[in-house]
Amino acid sequence: MIPALGVFDSGVGGLSVLRAIRAQMPAQPILYFADQGHVPYGPRPMQEVRAFSRAITEFLLERGAKEIVVACNTASAAALRYLRQTFPEVPFVGMEPAVKPAAETTQTGMVGVLATPATFQGELYASVVERFAGGVTLLQDTCPGLVQQIERGELDTPATRAILENSLRPMLERGIDTVVLGCTHYPFVIPLIRQIVGSGVRVIDPAPAVARQTERLLVANGWQASGPERGGAEYFTSGRAENLSSLLPSFLGEEGIVRRVDWVGEKIVLAG
Repeated sequence: MIPALGVFDSGVGGLSVLRAIRAQMPAQPILYFADQGHVPYGPRPMQEVRAFSRAITEFLLERGAKEIVVACNTASAAALRYLRQTFPEVPFVGMEPAVKPAAETTQTGMVGVLATPATFQGELYASVVERFAGGVTLLQDTCPGLVQQIERGELDTPATRAILENSLRPMLERGIDTVVLGCTHYPFVIPLIRQIVGSGVRVIDPAPAVARQTERLLVANGWQASGPERGGAEYFTSGRAENLSSLLPSFLGEEGIVRRVDWVGEKIVLAG
């Protein structure tokens, strides 16, 4: 029996990664966890995000997942190393801001990075910048309120546009030719970002690269499902199940049954 792939995020942002995984490996069975009771993770202390990530990982492993995709930049920054140490037998794939491809291709030497505060403060981002961004100027912005707008499905409203305009216009004035999306929620507003920045600015979505790495690890462990049939998917949320269910068709391109869970201390249990 082919084991499921576990994927988690603070909310719907990880669906941008799951969408790429489904395109790459449509037959793979999926377990997706959205911690919408705690969204957004970005402003939360690293230690708290680490505790959430451990509990979610345990929940997914108990339900048969063998490989885990941390489809959240904040959780990757806060917890990826910790998860690998805590669960050494489990392959993890995390999110890394795509600074390297941006630095390699920029012509102006000016790159915009949109991410959460926790991502910018994490060791992972600092390491990527140190290794790959020499000679490149990175202009950073946290896009306050954007995650919440996307969680509500407001992808092209005046309020969402205003957040992005406030973040991107100063960067454009300084000559950026590349925008790095350092939060998995943000690919859902790529059409709006492109309207603002124009065709001369490259927008980098890391999800396809994450899907390819996920596939490599599944293949290496003999866990990849093959065939044309779409694999089953189970969805869990610590928020309102109907909210996540209503967004699946537009965000993921498919429908699904969503089950609600409760946090009981540091454990997660299925809601009755």
